Formats: sequence, C-alpha cells, structure tokens
Amino acid sequence: MEALITDIQRFSLNDGDGIRTTVFFKGCNMHCTWCHNPETLSAHSELMFYETKCIGCGKCFEVCPNSAHKIENGKHIIDRSKCVNCGKCAEVCYAEALTMCGKKMSIEDVMKQVRQDKEYYKTSGGGVTLSGGEVLLHKEFALELIKECHKEDIKVAIESNISFPYDFISELLKSVDSIMCDIKIFDDEKHKKYTGVSNKEVLKNIEEIDKLNIPFIVRTPLIPGATDDMENILAIANYIKDKKNLYRYEILNFNPLGAQKYKGLDKKDDFLGVKPFEENKLEVISKELENIGISFKII
Repeated sequence: MEALITDIQRFSLNDGDGIRTTVFFKGCNMHCTWCHNPETLSAHSELMFYETKCIGCGKCFEVCPNSAHKIENGKHIIDRSKCVNCGKCAEVCYAEALTMCGKKMSIEDVMKQVRQDKEYYKTSGGGVTLSGGEVLLHKEFALELIKECHKEDIKVAIESNISFPYDFISELLKSVDSIMCDIKIFDDEKHKKYTGVSNKEVLKNIEEIDKLNIPFIVRTPLIPGATDDMENILAIANYIKDKKNLYRYEILNFNPLGAQKYKGLDKKDDFLGVKPFEENKLEVISKELENIGISFKII
C-alpha cells in the first residue's frame, strides 16, 4: 500500500501538542483561494521550479523528452503544456532548482521517519500528525499508518477539513487520539466561493465529532477579505463554544509562505504580497473571544 506524500516535517510545534512529526498527504477536495500549500492540492506529482537556484547548467534541456524547457527573453521557463511531470529534469538538477513534489511512500517508508523522534514524542506529549492536502482522501493508508503508530505507542492526530459524509470518515476519526479540523467560513455561500465546496458536511461533522469523547481543535485561518471579519469569527466561536470535547479554538494568522510555491508551480497567487495581520487586529479578536468565554489560541 502506498500514498503520495509531499513532505514529512519533523519537530513541528503548531500541529498539535508537544513535538510532532507531520505527514503531508497530496491531494485535496477543497481549493481554497489562499492555500499556502498549493503543492498539496493536486493528487498527482508535480514539477516545481525555483529559478533563483538555477545555475544554468542546461542538463534539464538535454533530458526533457518533450522539450518543455526553453529560454525566452534570456529567462529559463517551463512550457507546462508540454511538461508531463516525468521528473527526468529534476533527477539531473544538481542545484535542486527543479524538484518533484509528491513521492509515493509505503507505510514502512513513513514509519522509518516517524520512529526517529519517538523519545521526543514521549517527553513532550507529542506524536504524529496526519495532514495535507487532505488526509481523508487517503483513508485506507491513514488507517494502516495509525495502527502501526499505535503498536509503538505513538499518538496520532489528524488535521482535516472534514468535508465528507460522516459515514465515510467515522472509522478514521474514531481511531485517532486527537482531531484538528477547520471551520473556515460560517456562511455557506461564502464558503463555496472561497473553497469550492459547501460547509454543510463540516458543520454536521462537528456535532458528530463532539460525541466521540476525543479532544478536538477547531481552526480558522485568518484571511484578509475572506475569513477575517468579526461576524464570521464570532459565528464560528458561538457555534462551537459549548461543545464538551472542544479542546480549544485556534485562529491562524495569514501565512504568506506559499508565494514561492505558487511561483514554482507557475500558478496564480491570489494573495501575492498580502502580509500577516498586525498585533492590533489580533488583540481585537482576542478580546472578543474572551468575552464569549471560549478557550482559544492565536497562532
């Protein structure tokens, strides 16, 4: 059994309690306009090009079977209409200006990396977090990986948009030690506009998750003009504040680190140049959430 993985990040501190290893699965059923991990959206391997690393050796031109690499106005570009993401150019790119995003990995491939930090998990109360993309698109692989982690007393969390019928995801949700899930936008029409899907399954699934007696975190990314209005934040907070197994509500400040990834994929970045919110905005949100009486954290 294999799954397409974009990255395995060790020593993660914001993907659950303690020190964690976060496994990023490739492929997502949402297409949020602000996504800071655009390389995880497609369910297929993709070529990324970081032109600032290019040393102009020309090896990629020699091996590309479709002549997708070319020079225009003195600049190295990739003709994406010709590129089939075979990865041959990335294999010969010594400068790592060309890389393939998405690698097929087996359960044991992942576990070899996970095991390296077992002692840190134990001493910090951490573990493994399955993220993405969307981990629920890899349900069977994730279930097996969770079993292997539990055999070695490694706790597992998932980070998901939970936008699926509950019957499809319940087995996986019941198997983890903690859940991090998103409510990005409370208004359904606005949610469709910015993510491409309805939030009705999300809201229904919050109700079901609360019955599992598993601690869960609800997250809202703070996106200028999309999710950051106080009406949206308070609507979400009021919806979840009385859930008995809610661990906390997390507000995630805007993350601009996706800009280079969009450029590397030759994709349009709708939030190019947008900066994280300043402290005064975060203080206003903090005071409003304090008034509601919900446990929260702004990251």
